[in-house]
Amino acid sequence: MKSSLSLLALGCAMAGPALAQDKTLTISVYSFAQDEYKEALYDPFEEICGCELVVETGNSVERMAKIEANAANPVIDLAAISTQDALSLTRKGLVAPIDTSKLSNFDKLYDTAKDPIGDHMAVGYTYYATSIVYRSDLVSVESWGDLLGEELAGEVSLPNLTSTQGPLTLMMLGKTMGEESDFAPVISQIAEKADDIVTFYARSSELVQLMNQQEVIAAPVGRFAWSSFRNSSLPFAWAEPEEGQAGGMNVLVMTEGSGNEELAYQFMDYWLSTEVQGKIADMLVDSPANKEVTVSDEVADNLTYGADVINTLNILPAAEILDKREGWVEQWNNEVIR
Repeated sequence: MKSSLSLLALGCAMAGPALAQDKTLTISVYSFAQDEYKEALYDPFEEICGCELVVETGNSVERMAKIEANAANPVIDLAAISTQDALSLTRKGLVAPIDTSKLSNFDKLYDTAKDPIGDHMAVGYTYYATSIVYRSDLVSVESWGDLLGEELAGEVSLPNLTSTQGPLTLMMLGKTMGEESDFAPVISQIAEKADDIVTFYARSSELVQLMNQQEVIAAPVGRFAWSSFRNSSLPFAWAEPEEGQAGGMNVLVMTEGSGNEELAYQFMDYWLSTEVQGKIADMLVDSPANKEVTVSDEVADNLTYGADVINTLNILPAAEILDKREGWVEQWNNEVIR
């Protein structure tokens, strides 16, 4: 790792004063944990390369729209987005293929992070597991099917279909019903149980409030939100369902024709380094895609961490989400949202 970072520093230093004066890298990222990213990633990179880093944040819809609106003259050089958003941009010709030979840290990634959407159009930088958080003093959760069972009726929340956790929840409920390739019966089953569901939440912060107010005692949750429950005064537990945990990944992409590929590669490689991925993991911000990162047991308990966890995640392919989402949403709106 020292050698790769030293090479990066040397390469930037050799570029001389012109790089510091003229080189700017504009990145588009999720809005959460920006103070932590600034400390662990942004500021150190600027110091190493002597360049300016412009950070733009926003929700996925806004950030995708900006990339599309500026396709002819890109204003974003690199973006951190979901696999399905990356594939959507790729299909529109807005993402450049990644030359992995320019990434010294590429071989340190878990295999599923190396080419998550195909044709080397993206590289994974973090994983997240999704399971069920529940009140361990009130109920025991052993299966995803328990979410629609009688014991939890009137005390469970499910994610809205349009949220990140929505399709993952459909996938895992489908496993319990033997419907792993067709989610239509799953949506219909949720519709039949709609009166037993307190709410279909859109944001994890909304769910945290509901569960701390004891209006909900079980719900699917992304691992990145687990610390909000773990630190509660109430006895919440993270389920280990018999069907396993769902999983997802966020990725880095470079925009097509930005003209700033060299600096984008340097930044991408630095983000994927063991040092940076380890710092961000220790801050409980992202779970590392770099398999060489080691963390304490306490940190690991708050992350999607380690080969034993990552290699067993049930990950819904980005292409399936993109190709079938419109039909899912139409059925959801007709049957569930009445």
